[in-house]
Amino acid sequence: MRDLAARTFTPDSPADAPPVLLVHGFGSDGRADWIETGMVDALTAVGRSVIVPDLPGHGDSPAPASAGEATAPAVAAALVAILDRAGAETFDAVGYSLGARIAWELPSAAPGRMERAVLGGLSPVEPFTAVDIDALRRAVDEGTECDDPFTGAIAAMVRAQGDRAAGLALCVEGLRATPFEGGPWNAKVLPVFVVGENDELTRGIGRLAEELGEAELVTVPGAHHEVPGGPHWRVAVLDALSR
Repeated sequence: MRDLAARTFTPDSPADAPPVLLVHGFGSDGRADWIETGMVDALTAVGRSVIVPDLPGHGDSPAPASAGEATAPAVAAALVAILDRAGAETFDAVGYSLGARIAWELPSAAPGRMERAVLGGLSPVEPFTAVDIDALRRAVDEGTECDDPFTGAIAAMVRAQGDRAAGLALCVEGLRATPFEGGPWNAKVLPVFVVGENDELTRGIGRLAEELGEAELVTVPGAHHEVPGGPHWRVAVLDALSR
C-alpha cells in the first residue's frame, strides 16, 4: 500500500504524554472529523501532539489498489507506518465509527505500543457483512440501483464521493472480508467506549465492554453522525486520555 496522508499538530507547551492518533470514520476524512470539529485544538490545548491520517480512499490518501489493501489489519499496518515515520514509540488512539474498528486492530499491529484508546461509535457487529458486494460494484460502475436497501444506502454514500467512489467500494469489500468479531483486547489499558444515546449502530456494545473485563462505557447526546461534532464527545475523549 502506498503511504497514507497524515497531518501532525504540535502544541506550544508539550505535555509529558504520547502522541494521539485520531482515526476518522467511513466516507469522511481527518479534516472533517477531527480538525473542523475542534478535537485537534482541544488536544493541543492540553499539550498533546496529534497525528491525523486519512484512511485509504479518503481525504488526501490514495485509493487502495485492491480489496486486500483495505482489510482492517492492512489499514492498521498502514497507520503503524505513519506512527513509525513520526517516531512515536508509544501512542494513544481515538477512533470513531470505522476509525474505532481500525483502532481495535492497533494493539495487534503495534504490540506493546498503545497506551490508551477511546473507541467511539463502534458497532459490535460488522455492518459491511450485510452489503451485497456485486450489487455495490454495479451501482458504482454502472449506476445500477440496488434492490437491498442497506446496500443501496452504502452505494449512495460511496457514489456521493465522485471520483473516489471506486476506491471506497474496495474499502467496503476489504472490510467485509475481515469482519469485526471482538475478542481479547491486547493493549495495556482497557479502551473507553463512547456511544451516542440515539445511535442504533452501537446497540449491544455494552456486552462487549463487559466481556473485556468491565471496560468503561460512556453515553453522550446524539445520533451516530451527530456525536463527533458535539462538545460532549470532546469532553469524553479528553477525560479518558488524561487518566
